[in-house]
Amino acid sequence: MAAAAPISRNDLETPILTPSLLAARAALLEAKGSAIATFAIDGYEAEVRRAGEALWLIVRREGQGGLALRAAPLAAGDKTETVKARGKERVHIRTSGALGRFELQIIVSDAAPSAIRTVMRFTPAGPALIPHLPRDLFPLGKDGDPLSAVGRVEAVQRGLNGGLLYFQLERPDFGNVLYFQNLTALGDYFEATGTTPDGIVGGAWPELGLALPAPPPGAIRGVEPLAGGKPITLSDAILVLRPDRPEHERDSARQFLQMLGTAYRELDPPTTDFRDWIGRAEATLIDLDEAPEATIRHYGHRYIHPYTAAEYPDAMVQMSIAQALHEWGRWQGEAHPLEAEFLSGMGKFHDAKRGVIRRYLPNVGGDKDSEAVDSWYLYHPLLNLGRLALDGDRSAKRLFLSSLDFGIKAAHHFDYRWPIEYKMTDFSVITETAGADGRGQTDVGGIYAWVMLQAFELTDDKRFLDEARAAIDAAIGLRFNINYQANLTAWGAAACMRLWRITDRAVYLEQSYVYLASFFHNCEFWESEIGLAKHYRNFLGVTCLQDAPYMAIYECFDSYAAFDQYLADSGPDLDPAARMLVSEYCRYALDRAWYYYPDALPPEAIAEKQREINGHVDRSLSFPLEDLYADGQPAGQVGQETYGAGAAFIFATRAFHRVEEAPFLLYCDQFVRASERIGTHTLSLLLDGGETCRARLAFVRLKRRKLPELRVTGVEGGELAVDTRSRDRIEYRVPASGRLIISWE
Repeated sequence: MAAAAPISRNDLETPILTPSLLAARAALLEAKGSAIATFAIDGYEAEVRRAGEALWLIVRREGQGGLALRAAPLAAGDKTETVKARGKERVHIRTSGALGRFELQIIVSDAAPSAIRTVMRFTPAGPALIPHLPRDLFPLGKDGDPLSAVGRVEAVQRGLNGGLLYFQLERPDFGNVLYFQNLTALGDYFEATGTTPDGIVGGAWPELGLALPAPPPGAIRGVEPLAGGKPITLSDAILVLRPDRPEHERDSARQFLQMLGTAYRELDPPTTDFRDWIGRAEATLIDLDEAPEATIRHYGHRYIHPYTAAEYPDAMVQMSIAQALHEWGRWQGEAHPLEAEFLSGMGKFHDAKRGVIRRYLPNVGGDKDSEAVDSWYLYHPLLNLGRLALDGDRSAKRLFLSSLDFGIKAAHHFDYRWPIEYKMTDFSVITETAGADGRGQTDVGGIYAWVMLQAFELTDDKRFLDEARAAIDAAIGLRFNINYQANLTAWGAAACMRLWRITDRAVYLEQSYVYLASFFHNCEFWESEIGLAKHYRNFLGVTCLQDAPYMAIYECFDSYAAFDQYLADSGPDLDPAARMLVSEYCRYALDRAWYYYPDALPPEAIAEKQREINGHVDRSLSFPLEDLYADGQPAGQVGQETYGAGAAFIFATRAFHRVEEAPFLLYCDQFVRASERIGTHTLSLLLDGGETCRARLAFVRLKRRKLPELRVTGVEGGELAVDTRSRDRIEYRVPASGRLIISWE
């Protein structure tokens, strides 16, 4: 993985001088003459002018500094003309010269917060190379000097995640800025140049923004030039502006989500497809039961291999599958026998003397340290035991409650700041921090808090509520560095929301935004067509760890489950942008996760070899691959996750809804928050998505039944048109938020 942009700091930035910064500074300070175009937007004045070897978009607040965006390069002798703006354009400028033609479009959003979008397209006059373009964004002091601008960077692009930069310009008090680069639009450039957008948005204050990737100097001779006469997008930047700087990290996170929501609404996100998660779940059940690679027997019980025919049984793995099977059985109306079979062996993981669920069975091989545990591995099996206990499983409740004291003891020992790995014997640290950021498992407090809240619900013992609060309180101050592993961060957001509901303390609702901001900081807000990635989808995928180069199925569906809880506990006080982003993540997860299954990919897209200890990939098994890569590497390099097989059950039981005595199942890729039968053949649904988003609503024919005539209307009575129709399914595109009335004959 290439070196990422510098990690954001919380202190005020120190200017770092570079030749390109000094050249840009000189050009901006020496620019003369009238502007090519001017416009105003909600308290900001903007102009486009020529300065040095570039066209610049300069945005100012009166007496409070500004921003300068290098909108297009220029060369001596290049001609510039203003073109009549069309559609949503506010400004359209064309330049022409020996190198070719640049088109600059500026689009101003009417949404709040204010947003300015600049799109730069280049048409080479002939075969052309672009060996280097400097970064494009500079904060400005009152005098227009970048070196007199004082501020702090909160977040920059991490690896192949969204191309974003979030910062405050404090002196002068310009306000809060989100720079968002639409990496999807740059796909043709990545393909033409053989580059990837790894950490390309960032910089060193005050030289920020996009550094368009280019082949290394030594490789230039072997690079195919850009084709002459063929337009290609070199930048699609969205600037989201707020004049009010945040008061604290929770306010900063809330503003980040609001501004990210504004940028998201400017995008043209990819479509999603209907996915038969019920069929996938049924195939998974057969393979879990019958495939010899799936399970192994110890102590008279069946245990799940974490990977195909590989690795030792593991408490987290066993509980992940057992709990997902429980949800499947509850949805079906009848428990599946595998649930009880897998749960029957959980007692062998329990160390009665210490009162803890151990990671491995007592007979684990000597190549494993049976006393070592990753911090989150202690609590995740408890989370799933707690879910079963709350559903009335007495054995799960007994194991859950008997393990809490040890879990609390560990939390107290580490003062709610867990290392990566430690010994269960004496809590001695094996690995304290991750090399990528020098931090431990910063979001374990979130999953710990959720487990404590489960215990509080089961026992009504205030001690557990106090523990949950202490863990969340200990994470205050981590800002955008709270994310260690995506699903733990998602459960932390859910714990904050639940704490707010219980205590009515607004700080916990606000702190949930910190968890969400860190989660979406690690989100791929773009669709890749690089290399083998053209065979699957990555839009809104979240890399599994803070430094991981890939998206992983387990973190995907476990985050989906956590966000279901988060939204279920929310209400009208939840920020609309937060609701939209969480709902959209879940909507795309339903679609994107399909490609983790090897039978959904062509054989050439799957790695030939897996990690040595992780077995092999069997395309005939309905178990997902662990890893997909936005940069187009082969999928499944880590292995095929048997422990990720619960994904199909989690998705199926939330996306598909039974309608009593109806000849169909109802499918929706947004969460259905309420459903009421208001007539013999009439149903009222309440969807829980973003206000400006859409949902896919489908009616899926039951076996040996026929789809009826259907009518879907909004609350105002307007009938919605059918999107697609077949013998087995009728689909609609409906508003993602609000009430729908469904009737059939």
